[in-house]
Amino acid sequence: FEIINASKNTLDFDVALAVKCALLHDTIEDTDLSIEELEKDYGKPVLEGVLALTKNTQLERELQMLDSLDRIKAQPKEIWAVKMADRICNLYAPPYYWDQSKKEKYREEAKVIYTYLKDGNAYLAKRLLDKIDLYKNKY
Repeated sequence: FEIINASKNTLDFDVALAVKCALLHDTIEDTDLSIEELEKDYGKPVLEGVLALTKNTQLERELQMLDSLDRIKAQPKEIWAVKMADRICNLYAPPYYWDQSKKEKYREEAKVIYTYLKDGNAYLAKRLLDKIDLYKNKY
């Protein structure tokens, strides 16, 4: 729903690309769907967006987020929007088993995402910043 709202508040927003990438962004990490199948079924722009949104697990964990953000920034702004929208949704309520340290780390990661991608979509940047602040005060 964040992507749909962003499309209503953003000029020249390719909602089809954003929605496809939002729905498929965890596909490579979480399913057996191959990169070739993803491209065949959804096209190269969607494949490239999904690949940018996918963390490179060959890198050290600490570097994976920054690497992904760098690759996202090389994509159309709709891909930036997908990353911000995903983090907005993930900042609702943390899993019950997260300790305070994990919650703070997740919030700090959200701030990095905001810093990297805020220029990609003003509407989602504001939503993300508001969500970060709420998360701090609530959890």
